[in-house]
Amino acid sequence: MTSVLGISAFYHDSAAAIIVNGEIVAAAQEERFTRKKHDASYPKNAINYVLKEAGLKLNEVDYVVFYEKPFLKFERLLETYVGFSPNGFKSFSMSMPLWLSEKLLSHAASAFFSSPYEEAIILTLDGVGEWATTTVSLGKNNKINILKEIHFPHSLGLLYSAFTYFLGFKVNSGEYKVMGLAPYGQPRFKDIILDNLIDVKEDGSFRLNMDYFNYATGLTMTNNKFAKLFNIKRREPENELSQIHMDIAASIQAVTEEIVIKITRFLFKEFKIPNLCMAGGVA
Repeated sequence: MTSVLGISAFYHDSAAAIIVNGEIVAAAQEERFTRKKHDASYPKNAINYVLKEAGLKLNEVDYVVFYEKPFLKFERLLETYVGFSPNGFKSFSMSMPLWLSEKLLSHAASAFFSSPYEEAIILTLDGVGEWATTTVSLGKNNKINILKEIHFPHSLGLLYSAFTYFLGFKVNSGEYKVMGLAPYGQPRFKDIILDNLIDVKEDGSFRLNMDYFNYATGLTMTNNKFAKLFNIKRREPENELSQIHMDIAASIQAVTEEIVIKITRFLFKEFKIPNLCMAGGVA
């Protein structure tokens, strides 16, 4: 019998899962026990629960796995601050905001290995991993090979989160509110976004214009230049939503959809593999 305890923690939605002989026996999020939404703390309650369900003690588990390579992330954070110094010192001294980490390879694995496909192209789109924000991988049988990456700070996830912040919602949980707001607006700012904030190539790859964003070196997602682009200040969370906010939501939703469709169409043209797995918060 081979048992594996998987743990995710210290970002958001901490959780634990246990696999015995390749089968998932139990999985749980820590928030279910603490009643604290998106609880990011060490998931001791979830671990105790899954171990109990599996009838195992901790010292009987064969492997314990964690979903992060902290040294790679530390290298990325350090290089970011050195690259932007001295501007980054304030945020460095208060530690990098917690929304700067998503685990794209684990996303790729969760999408492909749970799919019915023997072979597929895997597209992950999220905020940021150890370095990557977007990856294209080839999944075949029990192997995943990363073929292409787009690196921090260029990120569709962080672009969407910047609009989440600008519209007065909480980053990393309010994105679904932006998506829900979008159908009530018209995407009249779509060209403004594409002309100023993001440069999209024919294959769907992209670069953000960092002049408008503050997340690499500051304590906020957007800056004054971003606000001037839309001719309004950032909405305070308690303020009423107006039509312009709905139109901004519709615009970033339209831009995101257009980019993702452009990427996926190009991937089919390039690899001629009919199966596509997608994962990550943006997907």
